[in-house]
Amino acid sequence: MGTRALTEPMTAALPVRDVAWEEQPVPLLFRVLAIIAFVYLLIPAVIVVLAGLNAGDYLRFPPEGFSLKWVQDFLTSPTFLPAYLFSLRLAFAAMVIATALGTMTAIFLTRANFPGRGAVRAFFLAPLLLPGLVIGLALMVYYINLPVFRLSGTFWGMMLGHVLVTTPFVIGTVSASLYSFDLSLEEAARSLGAGPLHAFFTVTVPNVKSGITAGALFAFIVSFGQFDLSLMLSTPNNTPLPFAMYNSLRYQFEPTAAAAGTFAIVLVIVSMIVTSKLTNLSKFGGIKFS
Repeated sequence: MGTRALTEPMTAALPVRDVAWEEQPVPLLFRVLAIIAFVYLLIPAVIVVLAGLNAGDYLRFPPEGFSLKWVQDFLTSPTFLPAYLFSLRLAFAAMVIATALGTMTAIFLTRANFPGRGAVRAFFLAPLLLPGLVIGLALMVYYINLPVFRLSGTFWGMMLGHVLVTTPFVIGTVSASLYSFDLSLEEAARSLGAGPLHAFFTVTVPNVKSGITAGALFAFIVSFGQFDLSLMLSTPNNTPLPFAMYNSLRYQFEPTAAAAGTFAIVLVIVSMIVTSKLTNLSKFGGIKFS
């Protein structure tokens, strides 16, 4: 009997444990505070979108009128459009690598039991605590003094920096899913003849897919909007969108930068919608949010 025939009944017979969470009424004060916090976080994005649609010649709010001329200027800009595409390519590459590395690291940290595991976990999560400018400066000095590989001012050097700061997000989300995963499911598949990789990809991955997808989404968004590393590692030929917007606003105060920010906001919204369609994030980490 093949391993496929053995593992398919196992995944069907042993579904993910679904804990029945008793819904508790949310106090009115918490609801009001949540609405205030949501509006407070949403206002800057609304201002950027409205400023990008301004009919005037300068970046201002409230807008003088509404027009798409600055959106057209962004789509034909020799500065912003290449920077947008570069950030998109950089964020996608960093997301793929960070998701792979973060998932493997999370599996190791949740399943291996050894002295100093907490210190190792803190080491992998350290980029979340360090200021981005410090990480960027350290990488810049390291790349300049690296004797073997030339990474200073290259796409690969910047990508490694983005992988460094985005991998902890994947480690955190995947670890949360693995802690609630019943390891006996994978062990049962192994006992029925499935190999380690086959059991992992057919049993474990489908059950922790929400954590992997959430980590990949966080990695993409953080990488796309990363400014601190871009300030230290970007070059005229490798300029991400946040740094291009910063340079533009230093010398001219026109709404093209706001139009570029509008496209960045749209990209984040679209990525979140696509992610929600591809996977069920409502039960992320085994906790039912809705």
